[in-house]
Order: sequence, then C-alpha cells, then structure tokens
Amino acid sequence: MPRGRLRVYLGAAPGVGKTFAMLGEGRRALERGRDVVVGLVETHGRPNTEDLLDGLEVIPRKMMVHRGATFTELDVDAILERAPKIALIDELAHTNVPGSRNAKRWQDIEEILDAGISVISTVNVQHLESLNDVVQQITGIPQRETVPDEVVRRATQIELVDMSPEALRRRMAHGNIYAPEKVDAALSNYFRVGNLTALRELALLWVAGKVDEQLDRYRSDHGIKGTWEARERVVVCLTGGPEGDTLVRRAARIAARTKGADLLAVHVTRADGLSSGDPASLARQRTLVESMGGTYHQVVGDDIPRALLDFARGVNATQLVLGASRRGRFAQIFSRGVGVDTTALSGSIDVHMITHEEAKKGRRRPQRTRAALTRTRRLIGWLAAVLGMPLLTAGLIPFRDDLSLPSEILFFLVMTVGVALIGGMWPAITAAVGGSLLLNFFFTPPINEFTISDPENLFALIVFVLVAAAVSTIVDLAARRTREAARASADAELLSTLAGHVLRGESAVSELLVRVRETFGLTSVTLLERLPDTGRAPDDHTDPAAWRIIATTGGTPCTTPSGGDTDVVIEEDLVLAARGGLLDASDRRVLESFAAEIAVALRQQRLEEEAGQAKPLAEADKMRTALLAAVSHDLRTPLASAKAAVESLRSDEIDWSPEDRSELLATADESLARLDRLVANLLDMSRLQAGVLGVGLQAVALEEVVPRAVDDLGPLRERVEGDISIELPEIIADPTLLERVLVNLMSNAVRYSPPDKKVIITGSWHGDHVEIRVIDRGPGIPPDAHDRVFLPFQRLGDRDNHTGVGLGLALSRGLAEAMGGTLVPDETPGGGLTMILTMPIKELTA
Repeated sequence: MPRGRLRVYLGAAPGVGKTFAMLGEGRRALERGRDVVVGLVETHGRPNTEDLLDGLEVIPRKMMVHRGATFTELDVDAILERAPKIALIDELAHTNVPGSRNAKRWQDIEEILDAGISVISTVNVQHLESLNDVVQQITGIPQRETVPDEVVRRATQIELVDMSPEALRRRMAHGNIYAPEKVDAALSNYFRVGNLTALRELALLWVAGKVDEQLDRYRSDHGIKGTWEARERVVVCLTGGPEGDTLVRRAARIAARTKGADLLAVHVTRADGLSSGDPASLARQRTLVESMGGTYHQVVGDDIPRALLDFARGVNATQLVLGASRRGRFAQIFSRGVGVDTTALSGSIDVHMITHEEAKKGRRRPQRTRAALTRTRRLIGWLAAVLGMPLLTAGLIPFRDDLSLPSEILFFLVMTVGVALIGGMWPAITAAVGGSLLLNFFFTPPINEFTISDPENLFALIVFVLVAAAVSTIVDLAARRTREAARASADAELLSTLAGHVLRGESAVSELLVRVRETFGLTSVTLLERLPDTGRAPDDHTDPAAWRIIATTGGTPCTTPSGGDTDVVIEEDLVLAARGGLLDASDRRVLESFAAEIAVALRQQRLEEEAGQAKPLAEADKMRTALLAAVSHDLRTPLASAKAAVESLRSDEIDWSPEDRSELLATADESLARLDRLVANLLDMSRLQAGVLGVGLQAVALEEVVPRAVDDLGPLRERVEGDISIELPEIIADPTLLERVLVNLMSNAVRYSPPDKKVIITGSWHGDHVEIRVIDRGPGIPPDAHDRVFLPFQRLGDRDNHTGVGLGLALSRGLAEAMGGTLVPDETPGGGLTMILTMPIKELTA
C-alpha cells in the first residue's frame, strides 16, 4: 500500500490562521469528492474556526485518565478503522498524555501515513527542534513541545501561513485569539512586535531552505545543469597564494550587496594530490571565509577551469570571483590561463577577475627537487653507461658477420634500457648517444668509419636514439612520481596524525616542536614571539631584544627569526625558526602546516592557563558574594532582635511587667548569643582557610565534653539524648574545638528533625579510633549531595529565613580535620541523616 501524503501548514506564531487554513483545505477537498474526516482539531473557542467544522465528519476523541484527571487525545485506531483518504489532525508537535500508544502526536501521524491515509496538519515555527533554543532567546519562553525538523521536511507540501505582526496584534486585541482577560498580558510579552517580526523571519528562512532543497532535487531529477538565479551565491576561487585574502574580502563585499546571499570558497587540487597550494595560507583563508559567514570546499580535478565551473553549477552559483593571473606576459603567450578559460566556459555565471598586488609578478620559482634516484643507483648507472657500452661492443664484434644491424641495435637498446632502469635519464641518454656512435663505427658500413652509406641504417640509428631517450625519460619520470607519491602519502599521514593529536588536546607546544625536529632532522626548533611595545618596526627580524622564546627544543635556540636556516611566519608576531639546514619546497609546506598546528596548540595552552587563573578568582568572588549575601541577612536578624528588645526595655512610654521584661532580656540574650556564635564561626573559618588556627591537642574524655556541648544548646538541649559510655577510651583532641564541633552538629540535627523526634548522640570504640554519631530523623540528603553539605554557604539561595549562614558543617569538618579526625555523613536507617565524627584514641598518638 502506498504511503499517505503529509501536508503541513506552518505558522510563525499562534493565531495566524493555520487551523483555519487546514479546515478550509479540508472543505475544498470534500467538495471535490474526496473522503475527508477530522481526526482532531483545536478550535480554542474561536467561532469562525468552529463554523468550518459544519458538514465535516469528526472522529470522536479517545478518553484518557491520568492522575485522576480526564484528557482527550487523537484516536488512532478509530482513524485506521475508518480508513478515509484524508485526515485533518491539528498540532503536529503535541505531546500525548502518558499511557498513550505514542509519546508524540507526530508519531501517531506516522502510523496513519504508513496506512496509506493522507494527513493535513499544522505546526508553529517555535516547535521545530532546530529553532527551539533560538525562539527561547527571542521570546524568553521555553517550548517543551517540539517536533524533529526531518518530520516536517519529509512533508510532501509545506505551506506558510503568514501574517504581519501588526495584523496579528489587531486580531489579538479584538479577542480573536485568546480570551479577553489574557489579551493584555500576551500583547506585552510574547506578542510584542519585535518578537513576532523575528519569529516571522525564522519561519520565512526555514521555508526558504525547504524550497532550496526542492529546487536542487528538481534540477537533479531533470538533469538541469544551467544556473537558475533564485538566490545569489558567490563562489571565490582560492589557490593558496598570497592574493587569497584579498579575493575573500572582495567576494564577501559582493555577497553583502544582496540580502541573504551565500559565500562559498573553493580550492581545486590535482587528482594525484602531488601539488597543492600553501597549506598555511589555505588554513588562514579558510578561517577568514568562515569568519565572514561563508563555507570552504575542496574539489579534485586536473582541469581547473572545468572543475571550478562544475562546482559552481552544482551549487547553483550566480557569480564567480577569481584573481588576476600571477604569470608573466611571456608565459601567457603559450597558455591563456585559468581566468580566461573559465570566463569563456562560464555561460550564465558572472565571472569577476580581481586584480591584486601579486598580479603578473610571476610564480615563485620552486626550489630544486631532490633526485628521484639515490646517489648509489645514479653512480652505478653512469658506470654502466661508460663501461657497459664498450664491453657490449667488444662482445658483439666477433659475431659482426653473423648479425644484422637491426639485431645489433636491439642489443644496444636493451643495454640502454637497463642503464635507464638503474641510473635514470641522464646516464641512459649518455648510453644512447655513445651506443649510436659505437654502432656507427663498428657495425654500420663502411666499418671503422663515422659515415653511413645506407640511408636505412641512418634511419635505424635515429630511431634507436629516440627510443632510448624516450624510455629513459619515462623510467626517470616514473621513479620521480613514485618518490613524490610516497612522500605525499607520508606527509598526509603525518599531518592527519598531527591534527588528530591537536584536536584531542594531546599535544603541547613543546611536544610539537620535538616532533618537528625529529621529522625533519633539525638541530633546533624555536617558537618566537615579538615583544609588545618594543617600538621597533614590524619587519625587524634581527634584533634579539625584540623577541622572546616561547618554547624550544634541541641545541642552541634561535633568538631571532633571521638567526635560523628556515623561518615560518605563523602570525605577525609569531615565528617558527629552525636550524639544521635548508628545507625544500615540499618539506617547507609540511613545516608550515606544523606551524599552523603549533599556533592552535599555543592558543589552547594559553586559554587553559587563563581559565586556570580565572577559576580561583571566580571562586573567590563567588565566595565573597555568598558571604556578603548570607551575612547581610544572618547578621541583621539577631542584631535587629537584640536592638528591638533593648530599645523596648529603654522606652519610658510603656510600663513593662516583670514577665515581659524577662522575656525581652531573654530575647536580647538569645540574639546576642546567636550573633556571637556566627561571628566566632566566621572568624574560625577564616583562620582555617588561612592556616593559622591554633589547635591544642590533649587527652579528652568524651563523657566530660559531650554533656557540656549539650548544655551549650540552650533551650534545644531538651531535644537531644546522649548515650556515651564511660568505658570509651580517651581521645586526642582540642576540648574547646571538639565542643564547638559537637554543638554545630547537634544544633544542625535538631533544626532538621521533626519536633516529636529526638536527636541521638552515641559513641563507639573501633580499634584505633572512636566514632561519635549524631543521628537525626529528618528528611536526610541524597547520597550525591553528601560532599556538597560541607561547602561554605552551600544553602545560599535555597534556605529559609531561620537557617544559619551555612558555615556550621563546613567549619565542623575543618575543625575535625585540624584535630586529626574526620567527619562524614551517612544515611540513618529508616530515614534521616547521621554525621559520623571519627577521632584518634590516646594510645595511637602515644
């Protein structure tokens, strides 16, 4: 059964008329005799929309019960059983009630489409998954119901339901979208003119992208190669030369003249991959293109003009930007150049030839490449050419009367080919010339004379020389290409590995310098950076005072760029200098790629250092902010209470009774005690962090310290129950600090325990230490938050007005560790939190 067709009405915002348009299309299809049903439509109480339902068959909704409430959802089974030709289903991005057969309505629609039923649906642009975060940035409202873009893009037809922001706001004001009580809030928030304009542009651009896909598919299906100027697309051609930056900026200005124009950069490399532009320049130009909103592409082709035009037509480009030829006038006599050939073949594509400073300066003469064959092979080849031909002649002279001249020529030709295979082109050509002279003198009538009487013999000797030269040239070229291919493969593998290391952050600058030195066999490699504010000219590469060494490896480092045998300018103020010999052109291109990767690694390293320096500052700032925010409340509360109590007592306007006076004094006393504890905690925490807290360790009996700590709780002591055995050994601790720890732990436990549950404090002996447990029956904390409760001010932002500044547990752990103990949380069986304080016993310390 063929799959049904999906038609989607896309809107920029609620109220633009998507549902109205969907029902209108359904009524028109019904009038044309199509079998149409309404699967689900949300009218939102709009009378004009409800009127369109008259005369349409409506499938009853499915009733769903969730958490005691009743909901209605799309009845997929009923639609499949009814099997209409077209189903109208509103709100494509809707999330179904838990318990439905599918989580999303678009999944229900997929089932219906698979059954051969066509569907017409609606969706707003804010529900598209790819635009969800953008819409939230614009409107400030998150959209939790989304639909994957691919679901909408697969639709057979997408129709944009558009309305200007002003018209939509008028509809809203007239009560045609929301209820009257919601109109003012909507107009001042989501339905602001700026929001609606931005959403409208998003919808238009998204649909335009869908139209581009359809146009490309149509052109491909119908084999259309010509350019259709539906949208301006500017393609700039890069060679990796110094003029590339100028071309990119010129092309960007051309693209900027047209709203919505695309900028694309393309570099053509040869099919064998053996010649290409400067990798460092291409990498820089690629970054420049992408910074201007363009895209970078690389294509392969030996015919550069045709490769450029094939790419341009493939992306439906309208304009092509090329640089004026760098070749001189003499070279242009023999070849018109890429620009002229591209212009002649461009057809409807406009070609811009951009002049630049490098035009007609000629290409840089490449450095002399290394010989294709090794020195040993070339030496053997010369020996074979110089000695082999005379020896062959001496061996053939006894058979001169039995062999014809063609046979003798074949022997010499075999010898020449052998020399070519061993030593290359020049030894082989020498052997060919020498062999032709020997053949002329010893085997061509008249014998022993450098004359030829038979023209046929002359023709045979000429052919011999030509064949020998051609064979030797081909052999030498094949050896050279084999060497270049192996070199290119090794370079590509090296650069690929290098890029992978850098991208994964596995290579530091020093490691990359070591790799450079080992790869090229250099004695030293140095990364230099120009000192800021030196007052020297930018091209001053000879003054050591103007440069500083970032990193170096190997022998004596270079102190200036000119001090090395090879230098690569990475950036205006960053240079890689190397010693150990000059590098040829291919090695230098690889070195430039290394230099570009080193620059990336240096930026990563510096960013990490800056992040590392900023992190403590951010944490300190966060701590100060938390301290000020917390202390501003927790200091103010007891101060305000004490001040109010004292001012009341001093007032002469009221005659306080003894009971009232006693209560006010108690309030002041309690507030000042709370303030004293808070200040003490703050001071102790600052001493702990500064490492200057004085700790006097001595033998302490728990049965003496715990009762004092319970008494320090004041009125809260009634909610604490102690179970400390007198048989526990003495521990090593500071009695005052230990008492502070216990008070903090017990007061914290009382604060979070139910009023009818007591806090239990117990002690137990375990080998070399004693465990003191403070057990409460409060709500407890999740295991993943056990460490967070010990952070200072950790309750900031989620505490009520009666909790403290959040230093109690942090201070308790710090004091415990200062005394050689530990403090860890654990879950209380049956619910609650148990704080376990572990302290060493006296014998262990002794």
